[in-house]
Amino acid sequence: MKFSYLLCLFFLILNIASGQQTYLDSLKQRLSHSNKEDTARVSALFTLADYYGFVQFDSCLFYSAQTLELSKKINYQYGKFLGYISTFHGLNSQANYTKALDAALNGVKTGEELKNDTPECVSRAYYPLGLLYNEMEDYPNAIAQFQQGIQLWKEIGKPMADEFFSFSQLGIAYLRLKQLDSALWYAKKGYELGLQSQRFKIYFPLAIGILGNVYLASGKYILAEKYFKDAIIESRKSDNLYFEVKNYNNLAGLYVRMNVNDSCIYYAMLSLQLCQKQNFVESTLDVSKILTKVYESQGKKDSAIKYMRIMINANDSISSLSKGRQFQQAVFRDVQRQQEINSANERYKNQVRVYVLLASLGIFLLLTFILYRNTRLKQKAKIKIENAYEQLKSTQAQLIQSEKMASLGELTAGIAHEIQNPLNFVNNFSEVNTELIDELREQATKGNVDEVQAIAKDIRENEQKITLHGKRADAIVKGMLQHSRTSSSQKEPTNINALADEYLRLSYHGFRAKDNTFNSTMQTDFDESIGNIYLIPQDIGRVLLNLYNNAFYAISEKKKSAGIGYGPTVSVSTKRTGDKVEIRVKDNGNGIAQNVLNKIFQPFFTTKPTGQGTGLGLSLGYDIVKAHGGEIKVNTSEGNFTEFVILLPTSS
Repeated sequence: MKFSYLLCLFFLILNIASGQQTYLDSLKQRLSHSNKEDTARVSALFTLADYYGFVQFDSCLFYSAQTLELSKKINYQYGKFLGYISTFHGLNSQANYTKALDAALNGVKTGEELKNDTPECVSRAYYPLGLLYNEMEDYPNAIAQFQQGIQLWKEIGKPMADEFFSFSQLGIAYLRLKQLDSALWYAKKGYELGLQSQRFKIYFPLAIGILGNVYLASGKYILAEKYFKDAIIESRKSDNLYFEVKNYNNLAGLYVRMNVNDSCIYYAMLSLQLCQKQNFVESTLDVSKILTKVYESQGKKDSAIKYMRIMINANDSISSLSKGRQFQQAVFRDVQRQQEINSANERYKNQVRVYVLLASLGIFLLLTFILYRNTRLKQKAKIKIENAYEQLKSTQAQLIQSEKMASLGELTAGIAHEIQNPLNFVNNFSEVNTELIDELREQATKGNVDEVQAIAKDIRENEQKITLHGKRADAIVKGMLQHSRTSSSQKEPTNINALADEYLRLSYHGFRAKDNTFNSTMQTDFDESIGNIYLIPQDIGRVLLNLYNNAFYAISEKKKSAGIGYGPTVSVSTKRTGDKVEIRVKDNGNGIAQNVLNKIFQPFFTTKPTGQGTGLGLSLGYDIVKAHGGEIKVNTSEGNFTEFVILLPTSS
């Protein structure tokens, strides 16, 4: 019986390979007929890249690169878009999420450039981003990307059947969120639209398999089995080995739940054969886990150890930790790139405004000279005044920008220091796990099952710690993303205690980043009864950051001249007083001289040396607080302390 089983397996793989070769030959023949460097050859190259995206990833990237190269050479924008999409699929299938994200973002950029000529590219471009968010388990963002693509598809009036895979991916996202009703609705919708679609039939097995997974999660095993088998049949029609393997794994996992071990092993072995042949690393990891579990339940230790080794080798190639870290780094680089793009756009807009203003002024002067010769002297004086005023406005704008960039530098330094700590934990526990896996292999070779289980338990605990600190780093990056957004000038409910504490730490670490010898005691006394108050958090955060920076600067300067007994201290407190909230920021620095106290809120006034301050921080802070309906005051004793008091209303 064992021989019969192996023979069936051999002929099945042989038939698949034969069908695959026939389809591949037709694609290569199409390419060989496209000898000219034109759009037809681009299309043929992309078709080959798209085919290999689910079969042989290196070949996918090879033909994707040729698609991009030729498209750039003949200036074919739509070909560039296709090249980025196929590049994304190849990298994503390899689990190279950093480069996959870069390809996806390039696809979005190219799609935006094509929105007038080929509007469908814009909606198509959001699908890869949704896939990446699904991979990173950030399902709310994944849902947003897929729904945005679907909405744009509706707006341009394209057939919804050609967008079926976005509905299916929404089914996966809601399934992971354990919202089974929503998951079933979107999975069914994707399946029904996929039946009608002819354009993207290669993706239809994905829709079928997702519907099967929803039924599996709902405990409807018979329906799940039906759709998984249908997905395998559909995969073979388009020679899509990637989806075929996925659904073999789905069936094997289903039979584990149903306790049908023979069928489980049969489909798992089919999957493993193709995985090892095509180097499907993630699917190899999944199926080896299933086989290890089944053979352990049967008491077949040798077989369990064999597939555990395969599982460990696959896990060495790719782990969820590296995915998360690469993704966060890529997002950080994208934020920086987006900021640079926004700055460049703003500079361009300012230049256009200046050119328009100068052109208008020139026309005005010409008309004035022709029509009002007798008032020429007055007009010249007016022009000089206007030019001086424009120069003053330009100088003020430059100084304001300098102040913003200084604040951004402080904030970035603080964030870098904050994120380093959890990343150190992640790296340390990863190194420990590497050593434990080596030890696990050694014990597995010796057949010491108890020791293997003990080490596996340690690895699991370390993975939980890695996840904990990874989420901590994720929270810091998301906070950074929130701070990088332009203020909407809309007030929102805000925890003032959390805001004050967050910016205090960021300011301190930013100061430490510039001078690692600097140390200070930070005292906080927050009134927990305040709750949320309505304000613009980015603006109030900027005010607090400026006050903290001034406080740390003051105690740093005093420490240079004070004796050994001096203890630099910055204290922050909040308190509700009637319908207002009081925020106090106090330092034990040198204080403010009485002869300049009435000037500190004036624009451009500063007591710092040239180049270390613009004199706009307190002035802008004063305007922000006033705009919130509050007030800001200062108490000081020269040589002893400075205390700023901010009063903000609790209601909107």
